[in-house]
Amino acid sequence: MILLYVLLTVYILAINFYSFRLVKTQRDEFEAGGEPGGRDGKLILAAILGGATAVYITMFAMRFRLGNLILMILMPVLAVLNIYAFYLGFRSVWMYL
Repeated sequence: MILLYVLLTVYILAINFYSFRLVKTQRDEFEAGGEPGGRDGKLILAAILGGATAVYITMFAMRFRLGNLILMILMPVLAVLNIYAFYLGFRSVWMYL
């Protein structure tokens, strides 16, 4: 059962790190002369998989894409759902210990 706890923790850290790097890569490409709305699909998919908190915090920390209404509404909603899902995941692991 400890293995499940470790796997869930590693998954959360990995998806949030990937989400952070995805936003940072988009910002770097935009500063190099690219388009700002290039990969919303990847960003939303990473958020649905569990990285919404990292996406939302990174967008504010880097002051990037704050004018996109879809991301500003969708990310906090997905972040709350992600946190609740992770809470349920950790609670179910601890119930079996």
